[in-house]
Amino acid sequence: MNKTRSPIDRNIETAVHELLDSKAEARIYVYLLRKNGARSDEIIRGTKLHPSTVRELLSKMYENKIIFREKIKTESIGKNPYKYGAISPIILLQRRIKIIESRLNKIANLSGRTTRNKYIHIMIGNQGGEQ
Repeated sequence: MNKTRSPIDRNIETAVHELLDSKAEARIYVYLLRKNGARSDEIIRGTKLHPSTVRELLSKMYENKIIFREKIKTESIGKNPYKYGAISPIILLQRRIKIIESRLNKIANLSGRTTRNKYIHIMIGNQGGEQ
């Protein structure tokens, strides 16, 4: 059974890649969203990424609060595995907006002060209305 990613999944991963550091991170994030959480072995199989890549990126994404994790209690001897989940795409977008605002403000204020002795402050507003 050959499961290839659909063009829709690739387009979603491309869009998410704009918000994250790598295509591999985007693939993991989209997989976790679609599956509503998964263990690392499931992520490895589902994303077809190398096991060490997945483990390294899960650690990095957890530290950066892009994903969360919870221990799964098992009866077997050894470590209890984690189940990973993705944060809301809205939260991911809000974080990205703050980064873009900060960068735009740094660029806008490179010359120091404007003609009226006020700093420029750029804010990206919510154009869709409040919920």
